[in-house]
Parts: sequence; C-alpha cells; structure tokens
Amino acid sequence: MTPLLAAAAAVALLGGLLLIVIGAQRHSRPPAPTTTTMTNRRWSAARRGSSRRTRLLLVGGLVAGALVWLITGWIVAVLVSPAFALLLPTVLVTSDNNAGIARLEAMEEWTRSLAGVLTVGVGLEAALIATLRSTPEPIRPEVTTLVARLRARWNTEDALRAFAEDLDDLTGDQIASSLMLAARRRGSGLASVLEGLARTVADDVRTRRAVEADRAKPRSTARWVTLITLLALGLLIVNGSYVEPYSEPLGQIVLLLLLSAYLGCLVWMRNISKPRKLPRFIGTNLAGGGTA
Repeated sequence: MTPLLAAAAAVALLGGLLLIVIGAQRHSRPPAPTTTTMTNRRWSAARRGSSRRTRLLLVGGLVAGALVWLITGWIVAVLVSPAFALLLPTVLVTSDNNAGIARLEAMEEWTRSLAGVLTVGVGLEAALIATLRSTPEPIRPEVTTLVARLRARWNTEDALRAFAEDLDDLTGDQIASSLMLAARRRGSGLASVLEGLARTVADDVRTRRAVEADRAKPRSTARWVTLITLLALGLLIVNGSYVEPYSEPLGQIVLLLLLSAYLGCLVWMRNISKPRKLPRFIGTNLAGGGTA
C-alpha cells in the first residue's frame, strides 16, 4: 500500500503545481503586441488553442507516468511521460508547412484573378474590391480588411502597405509593392506584371510541395520507428525480469539518459527540417529590425 500512497501523493502534488501554473497563466496578461490588429487576433486565438492542448497533454502525460510508476516502480516515468506527451505530437506531425503553402497558393490565385479584372480596364481600387468575392479562403480575412480600408477612404498606398503587414510574408510584400507602384504612377502594364508574378509564385508553390514530399519520407520513418519502440517498451514492461535492472537507482539514471537522447534526436531532426521564413522588405517585421 505504501507505493500506492506515494504515487497518489506525487500525482496530487504535480496536479496542484499544474493548477497553480494554469491559474497564473490565466491571470497574467501578454505583452502589448506591435503588429496589426488582425495578426494579434490570430496570435491570441492560436495561443488559447495551444494552451488548452498543452494542459490536456500534460494531464495525460502525468496520468500515464503515474500508471507506469505503479506498474514498474520507475519513478522516472513521472518526469519523462509529460515531456513525451508534449513533444511527440510536435516532432512527429507530418508537416507544419502545409498552411504556408496553401497561403502561397491562395496569393497566386488572387493575383491572377486581380490581373484578369484589370485587363478589362477597371481602376486599381475597383479591381481590388471586385476580387473580394473570389478570394481564396486562406487570405480572405486580409483581403476583406484591405477592401474595408479602401471603402473607408484610406489612401491606396497606405492600405496596401497595411495589407502587406497583415499577410506578413515575402510574397505578400512582392504583390503589395507592385500594387503600390501602380497606385503611385497610375500607368498601364500592371496586369502583365501581376501575371508574371503569379507564374513565379506558382513555380514557388510547386517547388515547396516537392520539398515537403521529400521531407515527409524521413518523418514517416521516424514516426513508425517511434511507435514500434513505444509498443516494444510496453511489452517489455510486462516482462518484469527483462526490465528489472532499470528499477535500481543507476538503472533509472541510465533509462532517463536513453529516453532523453532519443527524444532529443527527434527534436533535432524536426528542427533541421523546418523551413526558414524568408526576410521581408515591407513593414515593421524586417530582418534588421528596421521599418520600410
């Protein structure tokens, strides 16, 4: 009964600490953001969803660690299980760049649509407003805000600069800069420029999809190896004689080092395969910290 009471006390202690952390997060306010209102809303929504997901994973990891401790006597499981619960879904997901590729594809489609509207002799502001109905979903909020600013009598160049800030992407800067030059000079040829830019973005989308397909292969291999390893570890736990050396203090240290090294390799593999965001040249979020 003593191990059971000890496990219950440890779970209660860890649960109390978790509740204290959650309460502190709820009462703490994030620092004042410096980006646009739309970006702030996206960041806040993502932060709330991530916080709920993190709490659920932590609770699940603590419960799983307590069960492993009761079955095997491995106290290190109480420490390792929450870490695995938090990190494994992140390091073993198929891809985190699909949303970025979808936004690029949406920019390419919207740019091509805008070029088609401009070919019929419509003014720039009227063409921007006309494309709202056919705007792809990934960039619809940004285009909707742009149209609202134009209807509110914003200066066209200022509205396009804010549009680039909302998109927060190098491709968005390229599109916005072409439109800003057209708004300043009011010359012809913008439709052909946008068509060429749309072709360039389409080539970029195809290249990124090919790169993501190549990156998916080692991720899939790592995912299957991890699942097989966890299954084998669960079967070995049932066989007490095989894992008995890990019940000793030295065995616990060795087990902690092995599991940490394995998880560290997964995190390292994930980090080296992450796409790097290209530096922008419009707005406040520039590589050198300046404003353009």
